[in-house]
Amino acid sequence: MTQDEMKRAAAEAAIEYVDGGIIGVGTGSTVNHFIDALARIKGRIEGAVSSSEASTERMKAHGIPVYDLNSTGGLALYVDGADESNKYLQLIKGGGGALTREKIVAGASERFVCIADESKLVDVLGEFPLPVEVIPMARSYVARELVKLGGTPVWREDFVTDNGNLILDVQGLRIMEPAKLEQRINAIPGVVTVGIFALRPADLLILGTPNGPRTIEP
Repeated sequence: MTQDEMKRAAAEAAIEYVDGGIIGVGTGSTVNHFIDALARIKGRIEGAVSSSEASTERMKAHGIPVYDLNSTGGLALYVDGADESNKYLQLIKGGGGALTREKIVAGASERFVCIADESKLVDVLGEFPLPVEVIPMARSYVARELVKLGGTPVWREDFVTDNGNLILDVQGLRIMEPAKLEQRINAIPGVVTVGIFALRPADLLILGTPNGPRTIEP
């Protein structure tokens, strides 16, 4: 089974957690499979709140109504992928650059179901470069502060987030205390948010494996 097939298996398995109403939908290659599966049952939901322009376009192309979070109130379910997860379902997200909107939708949702292929499960977070969304004028200052934390920040050039900001990808971290580091980086002036999802981790992780989907709870 290819990595893409494992992603699709995880995405298809998440459909069983969809139970009407308006759901939150994330961003990325695994989520694209989920959106395609969601299109087949779109009559069962009122619509979705999207974490990126790319996901919005994909859902609209399938005829799935997309709503603004300000008009929906809280959401029962959020489905999204991850770049890394540990066994506590603390995540690194933001490889696609949508981390801020993803964190907002996750925060507004009662249940966060994370979908990924089995390669994303790690013992210690940090091998995947940690994305940090920053206000443009603060880029160099934030980078210097991240160096003090032991990382090597690399500016993701020629990339602007949907919010008009920049991304620093921090390499060389071994994140032993994800929640603590999340708070510390978020406290740096100029940081919009960091791609550690530990203060609000996933509630359920569905991993695509060669033997089919595997579900992990913290």
